[in-house]
Amino acid sequence: MRNEVRSVPREPDGIDIRDAIFKNLTNKRVRAVIWTKQSGTVSGIGRMIETAKEMNLSIQATVRDGDDVDEGGTIAIIEGTPKEICLAEDMLIGLVGKTSGIATAARRAVTLAGGNATIVSGGWKKMPNQMKEEIREAIRLGGSGLRITEHPFVYLDKNYVRMFGGIVQALLAVRELEGRMKVIQIRGETEPIVREAVVAAEHGADIIMVDTGDIDDLRSVSSALFREGLRTRVKIAFGGSIPLEEIPRIVEADVDILDIGRAIIDAPMLDIRLDVEGVED
Repeated sequence: MRNEVRSVPREPDGIDIRDAIFKNLTNKRVRAVIWTKQSGTVSGIGRMIETAKEMNLSIQATVRDGDDVDEGGTIAIIEGTPKEICLAEDMLIGLVGKTSGIATAARRAVTLAGGNATIVSGGWKKMPNQMKEEIREAIRLGGSGLRITEHPFVYLDKNYVRMFGGIVQALLAVRELEGRMKVIQIRGETEPIVREAVVAAEHGADIIMVDTGDIDDLRSVSSALFREGLRTRVKIAFGGSIPLEEIPRIVEADVDILDIGRAIIDAPMLDIRLDVEGVED
């Protein structure tokens, strides 16, 4: 997602049409404001400042990465030539719009959880490498965790379970990895999901990820673990294409960790605008 200043849109003959449009305004100085039409959490301000300076723009940012902005709030004030200001609209807004949308969604998820569950978003791992760092930063700025636990851990997903031939075999394979929490994903593929959860807890799982998106599965797993006296041994995580609006209902169930992937990563851009406010000789 890093912006390359030299990638200026040009006509097929290689000419930048803006040079012709602004040929009589080359000595003008333009002042513009970058602002947001929506309230949200901003991310990408540092990259925007760096790129603006590379473009020879004067820039005064009025917010920092991670700040909340109100609807109509100013993000930055820039000055430059008419051509530079037009390029800024094409190149600066893109550095903050999408990542601010992600940060905003992450913060909303944390707010909706109300402290009743830890919000994490591991979906960044599935994004292209050139985008990962910016997305990770946006998620973090929104207040969401990036990993299912901050402790060293080994994550046994469905494919590990399939390759080892079952939950017990997968957990036995990592039993000697001392100092790492054992996290296992269950979906009810090998046997009923309630039984998978009990077996996982009995064989050393520290975190059980109920990855079906079905709140009834979450409730059933919780009840079974309590019934078998195993609930205090493990943390329960829950995931599976969970929309943000479902978070309050889910955290009323028994859940420790809520993995919100797509609803954060695929959040719409924050609506950021650039408006010219003045032109001087």
